[in-house]
Amino acid sequence: MIAIGSDHGGYELKGHIIKHLAERGIEVKDFGTYTEDSVDYPDCAKPVCESILKGECERGILICGTGIGISMAANKYKGIRAALCGDVFSAKMAKEHNNAHIVCLGGRVTGRELAFMIVDTFLDAEFLGGRHQNRIDKIHAIENK
Repeated sequence: MIAIGSDHGGYELKGHIIKHLAERGIEVKDFGTYTEDSVDYPDCAKPVCESILKGECERGILICGTGIGISMAANKYKGIRAALCGDVFSAKMAKEHNNAHIVCLGGRVTGRELAFMIVDTFLDAEFLGGRHQNRIDKIHAIENK
């Protein structure tokens, strides 16, 4: 299952992505927000990150206006690797090389079709391991200081 969440700046794009993933037969758990009323992106990142850390969801998608704030908030959770992606290649590398749990998008800066391509690429990619695992281990070492 894929966790998804957004603040008000990502609300519209989140709806389109949920529909797109449903058309692909991918189950999604929507952690809100559920309106365009202003909310704080750290509060929106929390349930998505927690669902991944608990093993309830496999990967996540977070969206705010630019993707910057929500990615910063998500990366504060120990064990979470969230990648802000504005292109398909970055989305592929985020999973293949960095084993990211979450792809972050900017609802006000990323077009719908590009967002679909980014999300599809991220979800279809697999971590390559090998030399890349050494780098992930170094990230964990920094996190555990």
